[in-house]
Amino acid sequence: MGAEAGQRPEKMPGVLPPAVRVHGRAEAEAALALAGPDGVTLLSAPGMAPGVFQALVAAAARPGQPHRVMMDCADAPGLALATLRAGLRLLVLAPCPAFDAVAAAAEECGAELRPEPPPTFDLGRIDLNSPGGRNKLAQWLRAAG
Repeated sequence: MGAEAGQRPEKMPGVLPPAVRVHGRAEAEAALALAGPDGVTLLSAPGMAPGVFQALVAAAARPGQPHRVMMDCADAPGLALATLRAGLRLLVLAPCPAFDAVAAAAEECGAELRPEPPPTFDLGRIDLNSPGGRNKLAQWLRAAG
C-alpha cells in the first residue's frame, strides 16, 4: 500500500517530510500552506481518534499539497489497531507490552509502526494568528526539510 490519496510517496523508505503536530484544522491548513515541495508530515495529537484526524486532514488538504499522515497512538495498542482498521498506514505507538503484537499487525497490512514520533514542531503552543507564530512554523519547515 502506498501513500494515501493526494499524497506524494516518500523518496526513501523511513524518511519523512518535516513533521508538524496538529490539533485542529487551522493548524493543518497552515502547515500544508507553508510546506515546501516535499510536503509535510501531519502528526496527530496523542490519542486523537483516527476518524477525527482523517476528517481534519481531509478538510484541510488541497490538491497538489503533498503530505503524509501519522497517527500518534500514545501507549494505547487498541487505538493503534483502530488506526490500522481505519486505513492509516503510518503510526506511532510508545513501547508497551502489546507493541510486538501491534507491530505484527502493522507489518501484515503494510503499515509502518514507530516507537516514537520523528522530530516534530507542535502547533499546540503556537499562535498562528500572529506573524511570529507563522514565521516559527515556516522556519521549522525550512530547517527540517
